[in-house]
Amino acid sequence: MYQIVPGGQVEKTASVGLSGSPQKKKLRRDGRPLVVAGMLGCVLVLAAIISWCYYTASLRKAQLLKVELLNLDKDGFVIRNQFKAVIFSMAFKSGTLDLDSCSKQGSILRCGRSDSGNINFFVETVGFKDTVMCYRVRWEELEHERAVEHAMAYNDSHWYGGAEMATQHWPIRIQGEEEPLPFVTSDVYTNRNAFGGILERYWLSSNATAIKINDSVPFHLGWSEKDRTLRFQARYEDTPYRPPEGQRPLPELSYRICVGFDVTSIHKYMVRRYFPKPIQAPASDVFEHPVWSTWAIHKTAVTQEKLLQYAANITQHGFTCSHLELDDRYTADYGEFDFDPQKFPNASGMFERLAADGFRVSLWTHPFVNYDSINFAVGVESGLFVREPSGELPALVKWWNGIGGILDFTNPDARQWYSGHLHELKSRYGVASFKFDAGETSYLPRQFSTRVPLADPSDFTRRYAEMALPFHQRAELRVGYQSQNISCFFRIIDRDSVWGYELGLKSIIPTVLTIGILGYQFVLPDMIGGNAYPNRTTGEGHGLPDRELYIRWLELSAFMPAMQFSIPPWAYDDEVVKIARKFTDFHKNLVAPKVLELAGEVLNTGDPIIRPLWWIAKDDEAAYKIDSQFLIGDDLMVAPVLEPGKQERDIYLPAGKWKSFKGEYKGPMYLTDYPVDLDEVAFFTWEH
Repeated sequence: MYQIVPGGQVEKTASVGLSGSPQKKKLRRDGRPLVVAGMLGCVLVLAAIISWCYYTASLRKAQLLKVELLNLDKDGFVIRNQFKAVIFSMAFKSGTLDLDSCSKQGSILRCGRSDSGNINFFVETVGFKDTVMCYRVRWEELEHERAVEHAMAYNDSHWYGGAEMATQHWPIRIQGEEEPLPFVTSDVYTNRNAFGGILERYWLSSNATAIKINDSVPFHLGWSEKDRTLRFQARYEDTPYRPPEGQRPLPELSYRICVGFDVTSIHKYMVRRYFPKPIQAPASDVFEHPVWSTWAIHKTAVTQEKLLQYAANITQHGFTCSHLELDDRYTADYGEFDFDPQKFPNASGMFERLAADGFRVSLWTHPFVNYDSINFAVGVESGLFVREPSGELPALVKWWNGIGGILDFTNPDARQWYSGHLHELKSRYGVASFKFDAGETSYLPRQFSTRVPLADPSDFTRRYAEMALPFHQRAELRVGYQSQNISCFFRIIDRDSVWGYELGLKSIIPTVLTIGILGYQFVLPDMIGGNAYPNRTTGEGHGLPDRELYIRWLELSAFMPAMQFSIPPWAYDDEVVKIARKFTDFHKNLVAPKVLELAGEVLNTGDPIIRPLWWIAKDDEAAYKIDSQFLIGDDLMVAPVLEPGKQERDIYLPAGKWKSFKGEYKGPMYLTDYPVDLDEVAFFTWEH
């Protein structure tokens, strides 16, 4: 039970334990490293615990600031695809988030403060649709009336959509630095730097992302070539936008972003979800036969005699006509609705004669009543005009034909008055329809009031466009904003008689593709050869566009949904007449049947009739950049000549088997210097 040891050792041990001997001091000195080591160990353990707490907290914060494939930080957010590559980037330019104010509840990530005060910010996952992921984003100022601005980066992708522009490119080109401007409809023929008469708050990327700005936003658009960004801004200060009545002008910037697997499918999803569809297609013979307008050939000098002779010449030279369009200045003053008796001494007889010869006639109309018109006093007395901010006096506006009032289409009385005159013309003379000109918000005064207040001035454009609904089968509009449901032709803005991208021949395909992406499919390209203004015309004199330009313009138009002549082919020579007959027959027999079939599909799908090459080549980088070729449907590709002096062109064929009258080819491939004579257009059919 006990252990026995030598006695001397026992004594030594006892003495050490009972006295303050040198042995005890030595033990204390030897124990200090152990204590220090223990303390260091505790510190290390504590540091490890703290680090782990910070690490787990950062993981929780990282998880908090992520919703599906979107990652948020104080300066913006990014969206990644299923392969973790960044496909969409948005930077917050007007403020930064206070991340400590952020929280996450289910599919909503919400923040309550920025570096300048209280805000309402959230990102919400709004659901899945097949292979589509969408996010709803909102930044609302709750204290300050300053602008909210977010900047969308290009991310090495190609972007499409937005607006008709004077200089139109496909895809969009960012050039220079532009401060955000009100994104409202304007006349780009008058102001070459404005946004056009057809626009929507919608953009689409080759990275299979799309963004739609909400209708409630006082929306401004700018861009930066240096930063490669589009600048989206919401503000009320110094703009035509107005906050809801009785509310402070606290701006909000809200939008939806949707991400898919390819550019075509994401666009189809957005169109089906966000764009209205036309109720029915226009009259079939407008697709089949040309429209003939008096504008470019006669301008405002048109008379009864000239109109009858024009119609006779159409028949004499062997052309057909869907309808004959009598353009500007058939009335004595602007704002009247009957014929000038000096220029049209027997309007009823003229219409009877034209009808007997097989011609339907449409008339030019507009929303202005000039101050020297007999109807100006009627409009003032009846309160039919857009008014000054006080609401007491009509607001005078200047347009290209003078000064007067502009009808207030938010006022039921003005709508009825205007529509009543159009129906009277239709009833009295047998007028087939109308060409509705103007309608852009740029013709409203900067400060104005309407019967129904307009938070967004482009709502004026939409209300004007609705006046075409009763005449939709042959009606023609040049403006559109949330107007895709109006079943008439939308005409691209007037063209100059030049070759280039600024309202010239090269701008037609990019413009038609752009407004098609915006949901407007019944497209009427402008008159063949353009306006023929002397100072904006490529030609050798006599007021005519260049002969070669006219022919190439004619050939391109033959592959559009509808053709429109004004300058007649016989103004040149017999060869031009022969080429024109060839392509009007070609349009009727080959193009129109296909377009009419596609027009029927538009009512359900909203898909473009005239399509970009990437529609069938979804992952083809070359197809994203082609702006001089297009598809009709999925299987007819057109490559017109758009350069002067050329009887050949380079053509890109996407993947698949392509056939032309000159042979068969297997894409993807480039055809270099493909021969195209002056009386030819290169086109190919895709063999599925």
